[in-house]
Amino acid sequence: MDLDLRKLRYFVAVAEHRHFGRAAQALFIAQPVLSRQIHAFEQELGCPLFTRSTRSVELTAAGKKLYDEASRITTVVDVALRRVREAQRGEERLVVGFSPGLHVSDAIRAFTLSHPKVEIDVLPLRWWERDAPLRDGRAHVGYLRHPFDDSGLRTVPIGHETKVACLPVTHPLTGRRALTSADLDGEPILDGRTRRTSSLEEKFELIASGQGIALVPVSIAGSYSRPDLVYLTVTDALPVETCLVVPEGSRPGPVRDFLDIATATLRRHDGDSEGQEKARATSLTHAPSTD
Repeated sequence: MDLDLRKLRYFVAVAEHRHFGRAAQALFIAQPVLSRQIHAFEQELGCPLFTRSTRSVELTAAGKKLYDEASRITTVVDVALRRVREAQRGEERLVVGFSPGLHVSDAIRAFTLSHPKVEIDVLPLRWWERDAPLRDGRAHVGYLRHPFDDSGLRTVPIGHETKVACLPVTHPLTGRRALTSADLDGEPILDGRTRRTSSLEEKFELIASGQGIALVPVSIAGSYSRPDLVYLTVTDALPVETCLVVPEGSRPGPVRDFLDIATATLRRHDGDSEGQEKARATSLTHAPSTD
């Protein structure tokens, strides 16, 4: 069968609203029309996507799986259509994704000097989808930290970042000048395996309220300074590698040119920043921020 994107979008609306009436309003169509379209979609797929009651609409196991895939499918289609329209208008656009705390402004400025007609967009990358925007087309280039799934991607190493422990200001360990991994044994660590958070702001709010601690790259510590948090160097923590990432098979043109320019620019910046990073880690260790 051929996938009907219109019905897929209708399905996503019902899955997100968990209500046919509200989904129909969001889609600007009549509810009976939406119900018929979803019923036809289920018949085409050969399985129910929702369990319906007088009070709620819930996804079946098949519906949950389709919903997981639907967001990626519709994103890829939307990106492709946008690029077709840009090509029709003679526009060139480059989207650069970056992980929290990492800065691409120097690379963008250097690239723009030699490619003034290429429009640049930036895309902050959330921690749980670091490589996803490079796979679905939302970003052409990414400036990321390992680890992430690099299958099908070309990675260019840039440098390394040290890690610091983020603790609430009331924690007994905040009186130390530095820590080792052994000092953190038994501490509740907030990471993707123990407690998934939707943002760094949420994670730091949990830490400040005493729900746990976290190990974060020093650039993130510098970007999220709070008076109720303390950052301490962990002397035996392994550094985090930073790298530029593009999909394998990227054709010659703006993406390749940006990769070359950004590699030289960011490596130089990383070398210049090594001493600054050590100084920053030291200053974060000595006292909580008063900003």
